[in-house]
Amino acid sequence: MRSNNTFAIIFFSRKSRSNSNFLNIYCRITVEGKRSEISLKRSIPVNNWDVSKGKARGLSTEIRAFNNYLDSVYSKILNCHKQLLEEDKLITSQAIKARYLGIDDVHKTLRELIAYHNDTMTSVLKFGTLKNYYTTERYLHKFLKEKLKQHDIYLKQLNYRFLCDFEQFLRTHKNKKGKLTLSNNGVMKHIERFKKMVNLATKMEWISKNPFVQFQLKFEKFDRQYLTERELKLIENTYYQNDRLEKIKDCFLFACYTGLSYIDAKELNKDQIVKGIDNRYWIFTKREKTNQTVKIPILPKAQQIIEKYKQHPDTLYFNRVLPLCSNQKANKYLREIVDDCKINKKITFHVARHTFATTVMLSNGVPIETVSKLLGHTKLTTTQIYARVIETKISEDIESLLQRLETKKQKQSLVN
Repeated sequence: MRSNNTFAIIFFSRKSRSNSNFLNIYCRITVEGKRSEISLKRSIPVNNWDVSKGKARGLSTEIRAFNNYLDSVYSKILNCHKQLLEEDKLITSQAIKARYLGIDDVHKTLRELIAYHNDTMTSVLKFGTLKNYYTTERYLHKFLKEKLKQHDIYLKQLNYRFLCDFEQFLRTHKNKKGKLTLSNNGVMKHIERFKKMVNLATKMEWISKNPFVQFQLKFEKFDRQYLTERELKLIENTYYQNDRLEKIKDCFLFACYTGLSYIDAKELNKDQIVKGIDNRYWIFTKREKTNQTVKIPILPKAQQIIEKYKQHPDTLYFNRVLPLCSNQKANKYLREIVDDCKINKKITFHVARHTFATTVMLSNGVPIETVSKLLGHTKLTTTQIYARVIETKISEDIESLLQRLETKKQKQSLVN
């Protein structure tokens, strides 16, 4: 059975090792003289096989069914060859065999994609980011099991309906206490991570059509918390005999005056405190999250905290600048400090970064481009999430504008 001079399909037999009266049937695919063989997992009595025709001999119902099966295999292999041609793929006997057996890229599954993405991203993403992908993976596995009643699906089965159903699954997912586990933005973050996985599959040509083309992520905008100048002063003027609260208060204030994230503040060592070209002390470090280099001039209040803990046992032992505990404990202690200061806000250590951008920098006239550089951002849009123009700054800028306009008007009057 030959479709052209370079591509052929034949059925042949080999003697069964377990029963000499039967033959095992195989299919051979030949492309450009190179062969690949497929066991059809079928056997037939020796006397019923026609070697010259590559078919079963006889007219019984069983023989007809057997030959119909061979015709079906032949048609499927031809179709695999046609698909590869249409996809402009390299045509080899192995490629046709893999397509027929469902083990080529077009038959990749969702679980395979997730595993491949998370494995390859291990060396690219930081653990804090990667663990979020693991959470998304768990939700996807739950969705397959609980809603689709399947262990896995092929990537080519992904469509807009799948995304909508997965979104609803996330929105209605409850914990053991019967409470919803995710907010709108939490749902969107999981879908956003899933989208990145599907984008990878598209680039790898594992799927021909990206189901996210018509799907829109709908994040709700909300104001990030930050401390006002008054609230910052309240914390600064609060002193504790309790060592754990005093340390966390100081570490938090240090972050408020440097803009460092929790992990960057915790890992900051004394070798990263250097004198700059202005003969003042600077922090020269790299952001743990993005590996972006940041250079931050140390403000007087931050310098005071460095000096305060210079001889602390923890900073001496680890060569660190701050005696900072775990992020979980730091946030717990911060809640105590905020309650003591009668500040009615939900404060975490990350709020220090927002406070630095908004209250310490932008409100005091530092341009947002400079703030962006100090925060280690590569995009100004990211900085805009951290730094917001507050009413007092708008009022000052408008007042300055009015003064300039008045001066301009007076000059014009003198000229006239």
